[in-house]
Amino acid sequence: MNRRLIKAVLHRTALCAVIWLVLTRADPGGLLPGAAVVVVAVWLSLRLLPARHPLALWRLVLHLPRFLAGSITGGLDVARRALSRDMGLRPGWITLRADLPPGGRVALGAEVSLMPGTLAAGSRSDGQLLVHVLDTEAGFDRMLDREAQALARIAELEPTANAGERR
Repeated sequence: MNRRLIKAVLHRTALCAVIWLVLTRADPGGLLPGAAVVVVAVWLSLRLLPARHPLALWRLVLHLPRFLAGSITGGLDVARRALSRDMGLRPGWITLRADLPPGGRVALGAEVSLMPGTLAAGSRSDGQLLVHVLDTEAGFDRMLDREAQALARIAELEPTANAGERR
């Protein structure tokens, strides 16, 4: 086994085990079936998504507080707009170029869609992610660049993201 595969097995095992423990509330009766489920889940994940770009789980953990802060800030902004007389909406599209591994744009799109005021609406074959935003002047392009770069670092890639044109 090469080093990348060993690292992927360890990371995926840890991730699947934590998910299992959260779902079962760490019930002692679920530990034995959980061990079997984790082994099958890791094996299946390696079959479906081979270990090409290992994840840096510690970077993922460090990313969560920023993601939560962004969600809260975005939620407050959407609430403020909903309650104000002049919502200040300038809806439009932002095209984000993100060089991420397979599944990376999907993960970025999922994360962006969880942030209030943004919705990933598809991707292009040339590596671009299409994002609809409530306000094209609110700095979403900078936020999208930061999120894409953070996901690239989690996947241990050189961060290369660039929010392109607005429409």
